[in-house]
Amino acid sequence: MISFKVNGETVQVDVPPMTRLLDVLREELRLTGSKEGCGEGECGACTVIIDGDAVYSCLIPVAQAEGCHLVTIEGVAENDRLHPLQVAFIEHGAAQCGICTPGFIVMAKALLDDNPHPSREEVRQALGGNLCRCTGYQKIIDAVVDALVGA
Repeated sequence: MISFKVNGETVQVDVPPMTRLLDVLREELRLTGSKEGCGEGECGACTVIIDGDAVYSCLIPVAQAEGCHLVTIEGVAENDRLHPLQVAFIEHGAAQCGICTPGFIVMAKALLDDNPHPSREEVRQALGGNLCRCTGYQKIIDAVVDALVGA
């Protein structure tokens, strides 16, 4: 049994320890917001936060989550209120097909948790490991920068 917290709730899973965290989140815990884009840690669609660090869940064996605190896209909103990042993504049209959106929002949340007032360039750098094939990135960067004002 592997035990950890996801979005504030303690969970236990009985899976092989090398099972990808992404698969455990999606298949065992039914938290399907994290997407599999590439399965190789190249696109960022599966980004989650583990103990404050943004990571690609497709590269993490679930055993590494033992005793950790995870935040997925499902845990970004608080008290049924969208996070300012989520609102900004909607307002800026930064979510197109939606595959990359959870990863971008979670990565941006990790950035803002660590650095509440990043420069536009710091936002661009932090999101550099996430790929989008629809928006051309400008709307995503604008949304994150706008969320700084709303946060």
